[in-house]
Amino acid sequence: MIRKSAVLALVAFGLVMPAANAASDEWTIDSMHTAAHFSIKHMMISTVRGGFGKVTGSVNYDGKNLAKAKVNATIDAKTINTGEDKRDEHLRSKDFFETEKFPSITFKSTTIKPKGKGKFAMSGDLSMHGVTKPVTLDVDGPSQEIKDKQGNHKVGFSATGTINRKDFGITYNSVLDGGGVALGEEVPITLDIEMSKPGEKPAEKPAEKTKG
Repeated sequence: MIRKSAVLALVAFGLVMPAANAASDEWTIDSMHTAAHFSIKHMMISTVRGGFGKVTGSVNYDGKNLAKAKVNATIDAKTINTGEDKRDEHLRSKDFFETEKFPSITFKSTTIKPKGKGKFAMSGDLSMHGVTKPVTLDVDGPSQEIKDKQGNHKVGFSATGTINRKDFGITYNSVLDGGGVALGEEVPITLDIEMSKPGEKPAEKPAEKTKG
């Protein structure tokens, strides 16, 4: 009884946060409504675009302080899709992503700096093809929080940036007869993320007393 009373007193004075409040900042990336896209120059004259079919992870965000938010996302590299099966098979091979050896691409944010209303820079560690490098993404968002029909809270944001694939050991290329190379090195990337967390459960109604 003494221990329980002490804990309740600390909660009342704000020295200990109840477990429910601590968990309320945790959002889950909604894979069904989240996408990761990229583009790359082909033969220096056209652009090939592609994406990944599965992005999972979590975001810790209290809805107020962006600087304290944390993003942890994982992309299934095997789900790469450029619209051409043979090309996608090549991209999964040792020439590119080596998805059998490195099945996941991960991003973990380290710092977030607001850049004005609806804009911020998110820096973090990007791990791909067995290599981890720091990257910075420009982010639009977060959106206004809404609720879906099931009462879940929803927020979205979009992040863009450019990486050099050679920095991650993806160096495959070929020289063209007339000069130049078949594939560009700079790769623009875009992440469109929707995150979700359950809404508060309605309080249970007290059971009606039966008349005796």
